[in-house]
Amino acid sequence: MSPPESTGGGRARRERDKLCSRLQRARPAAVRRHPRLPIPARAARLRGAIGWTSAGARMNPSQALILRAAAFAAERHRHQRRLDAASTPYINHPLALADVLANEGGIDDPLVLCAALLHDTIEDTETTAAQIEAAFGAQIAAVVLEVSDDKSLSKHERKRLQIEHAAHASAPAQLIKLADKICNLRDLLQTPPKDWSAARKREYFEWSARVIAGVRGVHPGLEAVFDAVYAHVEELADSAA
Repeated sequence: MSPPESTGGGRARRERDKLCSRLQRARPAAVRRHPRLPIPARAARLRGAIGWTSAGARMNPSQALILRAAAFAAERHRHQRRLDAASTPYINHPLALADVLANEGGIDDPLVLCAALLHDTIEDTETTAAQIEAAFGAQIAAVVLEVSDDKSLSKHERKRLQIEHAAHASAPAQLIKLADKICNLRDLLQTPPKDWSAARKREYFEWSARVIAGVRGVHPGLEAVFDAVYAHVEELADSAA
């Protein structure tokens, strides 16, 4: 005869049995009707019941390319930090651009999303256009070059050229410029550089508006997002040192 079960063990077993019963009831009917089928056969019936096929396990090539661009950008920006008080990782910025384009702009073009993720790699890291082209192709490299400032020029000249070139940039480059300015204005409102005055922030807002004036028409929805963020310009205040 088996030894009597302890009170605690009996309670645990009852709880386990209840859980198994709930799981059994929750399973799709196609599987529940054949509880004694071998595991592979039951798995096949489950996939059929929920409409899943083996093709669903394979990632779309465009999705894979976008993830590869995100990983590439993360590696290239790994030692960089933003200028906000929390010194957040720099990779947050290109990820925010891609998020704005995809989830606020409804853009799913891998050319645009990859170039957005990579948009600061040439300008702010040791990455070359040739490396971008080798990894992601000539089209993506060309867009990244379009949105990259020439750091050999003065800051004043770089800002002037951004205004001048905006209207003549390709549509993908214009979309990235638009998302970039949306993200930067949001950062200035929410997580600004720790030593920026209100006047300096306002100057950046006004300069950004001049850049975006050159891309008007490329995406009215995102332009409305930019305008909504810009409307908060009067809320700018000095950042804590």
